Amino acid sequence: MLTSRIDAKKLETLIEINALINSNYKDAKSLLTKIVQSATKLSMGEASSLLLVNNENNKLYFEISLGPKGPELKNFSLNMGEGIAGWVAKNTTSLIVNDVDTDSRFYSEIGKKISFDTKSILAVPMLIKEKCVGVLEIINRTDGGYFTNEDLQWLEIFANQAALAIQNAREYQRIKNEVNHLQDQIHIGKGFHTFVGKSSVIIEKLALTEKIAATNSSVLIMGESGVGKELFAEQIHLRSSRRDKAFIRVNCAALPEHLLESELFGHIKGAFTDASSDRRGRFELADGGTIFLDEIGEIPLNLQSKLLRVIQDKVFERVGSSEPMHVDVRILAATNKDMEKALEEGTFRRDLYYRLNVLPFYVPPLRERQDDIPELAYFFLDRVKRETKKKVRGFSDSAMEALLTYSWPGNVRELENVVERSVLIVSSEMIKPEDLLLQVNTKPDEYKGETLKNAVTQFKKHFIKNVLEAHGWKQTSAARELGIQRTYLSKLIKELNLRNY
Repeated sequence: MLTSRIDAKKLETLIEINALINSNYKDAKSLLTKIVQSATKLSMGEASSLLLVNNENNKLYFEISLGPKGPELKNFSLNMGEGIAGWVAKNTTSLIVNDVDTDSRFYSEIGKKISFDTKSILAVPMLIKEKCVGVLEIINRTDGGYFTNEDLQWLEIFANQAALAIQNAREYQRIKNEVNHLQDQIHIGKGFHTFVGKSSVIIEKLALTEKIAATNSSVLIMGESGVGKELFAEQIHLRSSRRDKAFIRVNCAALPEHLLESELFGHIKGAFTDASSDRRGRFELADGGTIFLDEIGEIPLNLQSKLLRVIQDKVFERVGSSEPMHVDVRILAATNKDMEKALEEGTFRRDLYYRLNVLPFYVPPLRERQDDIPELAYFFLDRVKRETKKKVRGFSDSAMEALLTYSWPGNVRELENVVERSVLIVSSEMIKPEDLLLQVNTKPDEYKGETLKNAVTQFKKHFIKNVLEAHGWKQTSAARELGIQRTYLSKLIKELNLRNY
C-alpha cells in the first residue's frame, strides 16, 4: 500500500513537470531546479546536483546543486571521465554506487574541500539526440539505506525531463534571438516601459540618472526584487548619447550556464550540439549602444572572467572561436543580492565587482516611497481595464488605505499583480479592501486613533527594532534581513530614535 502511494506521488510529480516543460520555455534554470528538487525528494536524497557539459572545454560544471554544501559546489568542475559524474557523462551509462570507498571511479577531492562525506551516489546521463549534455546525480539516502534499481529507473525519467527542458530552451532561444534583435532595433521610444513615479525620492533618482547618463562608466543598480531596476536602466540609456542605438536586455539568471555564454557572446557553427550556423551574441547586438545585465549576481564564475575582459578591453570571442571581437558597449548591471556577502563567499569576483560598481545606483523599495502607490495603482488599473474591458472606476478610500499601509515585500511587481487580480475578481465598479486579497497581519485596534503617517512610523519603528534585537543590533546582518543597505538602516535608526538599552 505504501509503495503504491509513493509511485502515485512520483507519477503526479512527473505530470506536473511535464506540464511545466510544455508551457514554459523562458526560465530553463527554474524549471531544471524544480526537476532536481523533485528527483531529490522522491529518491530520499541528502544532496543532489545537475552538471552540464561544456563542449568548448569538455568539462562538467555544477549548474544546480542542492543540499547542505550546494552553493560551494559552484566553484568546482570535473573533466570528462573524472569522478562518477564524469564517467557517466563519458560513457552515457547510469550508475548506482552504494559504497563509494570501494569504487575506483569515485573522486573524493571535492568532498574533502567542502567537508562533505559522500557515502553513495546515484547518477544518470541527460541525453539529447544520443549525446550527453549533462548528468543528474543524487547523493546519500537520508534513511542511510542503499539506492535501488527502481530509484535508478525513476531518476532516468527525471533526467529525460531535464534534457527535454534544455532542448526546449535552446529552441526557444534560437527563435527568440531573431525576435529580440528586431525588437532592439525598434525606433527610440518604442519597446520601453512607461515610467511612473512622483515621490521626492524618485524625482531625486531621476535627476541622478541625468548625471550618470552623461558618462560611459559602468553602473551597478541595486535594490530589492520588483522595485523597477530595469526601468531606471532604460532611463539612463534614453538620456545618454547612445539613445539612438540598441538597448539590449539579458536576464543572467534565466538560462543555464552554457546557454547564457552563447547568449552573451554568440557562437560559431559546430561549437556545440544544435549550433547549425553562426550566431551573434547580445554584446555584438549592443555594439554602439547599451547592454543591461539583470541579475548579474547569478552569472557563473567562469563567465565572470569573460565579462571582465569585455569591460576592460572591449574584446571577447564567440563560443567555439578564437577570433577576437571588438565592441563599444556601455554596461548597466542590476542585482538584488547582497554583493558583499557574495564577495566574502567567493561566488563573485572582486575585480569584476569594482569594474561594474563604478557608479552605484540604489533603487528604494516601494514601502519607502508611498507617494508613488496611488499613481502606480491607477496606472496598472487603467491598463488592466483596457485589456479586460471591465468597467471599474477606481479604488474605495478603504482599499487605497490598505494599499498605502501594506508593506509590499514584492514591491512594484507585487502591486501590479494585486491590482490585476482585484480587477479580475471585483463584482462592482469600485475595488474594496476584500478584493485586494492582501495578507495583512496587524491587530485591529493597534493603530486606532493614529493618523496614517504616525501609524506607519510606529510600525516601522517596532518592526526595525525587532529585527535589530534579533540580530544583536548588528546592522549589517539586520539590513540584510530587511532587504536594505546598511547605510540606509543607520539613517533610519537615527530618524526613528532607536536605541539599544
